[in-house]
Amino acid sequence: MPRKPHDRRKGREARANRHVRPREEEREAPAAGEDELLEIVAAREAPFLLILDCVQDPHNLGAILRSADGAGVHCVIAPKDKSCGLTETVRRVSAGAADHVPFARVTNLARTMEKLKAAGIWIVGTSDHTTSRSLYELDLTGPLAIVVGSEEKGMRRLTAENCDFLAALPMAGRVECLNVSVATGVCLFEAVRQRASRP
Repeated sequence: MPRKPHDRRKGREARANRHVRPREEEREAPAAGEDELLEIVAAREAPFLLILDCVQDPHNLGAILRSADGAGVHCVIAPKDKSCGLTETVRRVSAGAADHVPFARVTNLARTMEKLKAAGIWIVGTSDHTTSRSLYELDLTGPLAIVVGSEEKGMRRLTAENCDFLAALPMAGRVECLNVSVATGVCLFEAVRQRASRP
C-alpha cells in the first residue's frame, strides 16, 4: 500500500530530528576561565594547548575534543563570544572527552595569547595561505599552543598576528582545505609524533 504524502513528510522530519535535543537540554556546561588556564600552564613543564578561534559547530567541537583527549592536550581554549560551548550535543559527539579535557573560555583571546607567550608558550596558527610553512617543517616540541580558525573564515586577523608561526597542511588534490575537526586532528597528532620522539 503506497504511503500518503503526509506520511513521507513525517518520515523525513523524524530522520532530520532524530539527533536533535530539545532546546532546554542544550544548556552549556560551565567552562574554566583564564586564571585556571594559567594554573594549568604553570603546572606543566611542556604545556600542550589547543586554541579554537570561533569554532561554532557543536559537532566540530565535539570531534575536536575527542581528538584533543586522544592527543593528550592539557587544555582547549576558546573565546566566550562567537564560539560554541559545552552543550549536550558537544558532549555526545565527543564520546566522553568533554568530561575529561579541560576547556577554558576567555573574554579576550588575543590578550590570553599574549599571556601564554609571556609564559613561554610558542603559538603555531594554521593557515591556508600559500606563504605559510608546511606543518611538517615546524618544531612542535616544547611548550606549544596550536591555533585553528572557524569553519568558514579561519583565524581572525588579530589572532593570526599573535601567532609565532603560521603553518599549512599540504593538500595534493583540488580541495583547498580540510574540515576544521579533521585538520585539528592532523595537527595534534603530528605534534604527538614529534613530542614522543623528543630525547
